[in-house]
Amino acid sequence: MSETRRTDAVLLLVALVWGSSYLSAQTAVSALPVLTVLFARYALSSVACLGVMGAGRRGPRRWTHDEVRAGVPLGLTQAMVLVVETYGVAHTSAANAGLIISLAIVLTPLLDRSGHPGGLPPAFYAAAGVCVLAVGLLMSDHGFQAPRLGDLLMLAAAGLRAVHVALVGRFTARRAVRPLQLTTLQTLVGTALFLPAAAVTGLSGLVRADGATWTQLLYLALFCSVFAFLAQTWAVQRTSASRASLLLGTEPVWAALVGVVLGGDRLGPLTGLGAALMVAGTYWGQSVERAHRAQLDSSGRTTTATAPTAPTTV
Repeated sequence: MSETRRTDAVLLLVALVWGSSYLSAQTAVSALPVLTVLFARYALSSVACLGVMGAGRRGPRRWTHDEVRAGVPLGLTQAMVLVVETYGVAHTSAANAGLIISLAIVLTPLLDRSGHPGGLPPAFYAAAGVCVLAVGLLMSDHGFQAPRLGDLLMLAAAGLRAVHVALVGRFTARRAVRPLQLTTLQTLVGTALFLPAAAVTGLSGLVRADGATWTQLLYLALFCSVFAFLAQTWAVQRTSASRASLLLGTEPVWAALVGVVLGGDRLGPLTGLGAALMVAGTYWGQSVERAHRAQLDSSGRTTTATAPTAPTTV
């Protein structure tokens, strides 16, 4: 296999793993309280990240001042994203969750205006409008009616994720921040935040949890968090940002497929149309934003790259 195909395969695997995380989270919260699941996910991720840091041989292992200044607030915003997202997954389908959260892809450039002096082109706002229409169709389920609580929570999570990604760009721009150290610090912040809440809701549930539940928790922590982050970092260093964003942008497609094939989710005519429009709208908006940024770069105007998905999501 050529280096290019190997890199593409890794990025697609990362998108697949992230897309499958919604069904895994849904399965885990059906057996344990949401806050207990989040604590376990963060704690297991922290242990794994600290192990990877300890095994590294390049550079100092301690956190720098810039990494602490960025990691603590980003750990807080990341925890906000995951708590709303996980409660949302518990009250909607895995397919809807993965599709609605992808709205963050077009919301992020709207918030990160520093990367687009003068504003974005009209085509981007048209793509955002397609995504908004898609959300409405996804929430319609079997007909136009009051949206489900889970869909509204996923919509809020998409907004929070966009804020988080914009802050990642703002806090790390022109600073010597190592991705692994930053992610490890965020997992430690999340672990500390969710420990008291998990203790109230019942940590004993973790002890009594069966093998299937622990499998989901380990998958969320080790594969959807640590592996996906490290694999993404490895692959992005070996390809272009445009190619990486295109492949990672397939996450909602995988989320829908996993939800339908493995989770038993059903997409009616309206929700099926909404799924198609969401994928098309996010791809359109992503390509417009990427082309606009490239045009600004070629004209010599400084821009700040916006990630298609939260690169430091646990």
